[in-house]
Amino acid sequence: MMIRTYAHARAALIGNPSDGYNGKTIAFTFGNFFAEVDLYESPELEILPNPSDHSLFHSIEALAYDVNQLGYYGGIRLIKAAIKKFYDYCTENGIYLHKSNFTVRYKSNIPHLVGLAGSSAIVTACMKALLEFYEVSIPKPLLASLILEVETEELGISAGLQDRVAQVYQGLVYMDFDKDLMAKQGYGDYKHIDATLLPNIYIAYQKNLSEISGVTHSDLRARYNRGNKEVHEAMDFWSDLTVQVRDMLVAGNVSDIGKLLNANFDMREKVCNISEGNLNMIKAARSAGASAKFTGSGGAIIGTYSDDDMFEKIVLETRKFGVEVIKPEIVV
Repeated sequence: MMIRTYAHARAALIGNPSDGYNGKTIAFTFGNFFAEVDLYESPELEILPNPSDHSLFHSIEALAYDVNQLGYYGGIRLIKAAIKKFYDYCTENGIYLHKSNFTVRYKSNIPHLVGLAGSSAIVTACMKALLEFYEVSIPKPLLASLILEVETEELGISAGLQDRVAQVYQGLVYMDFDKDLMAKQGYGDYKHIDATLLPNIYIAYQKNLSEISGVTHSDLRARYNRGNKEVHEAMDFWSDLTVQVRDMLVAGNVSDIGKLLNANFDMREKVCNISEGNLNMIKAARSAGASAKFTGSGGAIIGTYSDDDMFEKIVLETRKFGVEVIKPEIVV
């Protein structure tokens, strides 16, 4: 029997990057991009390579381009770490796993390293497949934390809970990572919001602006840990924006949400260094009349627009920078 599971791309609507600092965010999953995992019983446990895991190149330029886009490691390490973490969790919690082996393969069309949670999608899809194969159930908040540990503990990758919570819960999700709550129960307060309440949303991305989120956040984290007043005030500001957007959505008053998305990015520009390419993308979208902020650490933006005419203007204004623009199909 073939088990096929999916995890979809994630877009942070508001509040990021406060999610890594006991803040609040709203994010959603959308089906335009996704990671897919196939898993089936086999005599031995085998992880099949994806084309991104190859080591044969047509030229030295092709190798350099591949490394620039995908890094030095493909997704096999994510799959291997997910399997190991799943086994450790089951062992520690006395969960019986049958002795059948399996073969697993993956693929993903999520643009790499542009802030759409491509790596966590691969891990999430793999975890879903393992849960089905072994007939194991893990509560959603714990599963999101376990998926985070795959990258932070097993692979030493700097990451936060927002992506994993969104991909486990799916749909439009409000997340509160309050410090005391996290210490008490090990996870935050996660609640669905009706995605049909959203205004018109676009997502735009530029593949050659890919950045590793851990690099982007390293200076911010260091300043936060030193007690930098400006950074701490920014985290409070972003958390407050999230509450405002949540309340607007629930009340059906979405006309001013775009202004708050702009404020989210404007504060980020004050406390973080923004590359020229990312800034050009923001400015181009705003010149079309849309709001614009990062979906993650850079490389992709999200915003609101009024109608199809404005959407076409966003496409035209950003095209000069090699930007792709989509209307996200939200997955619930």
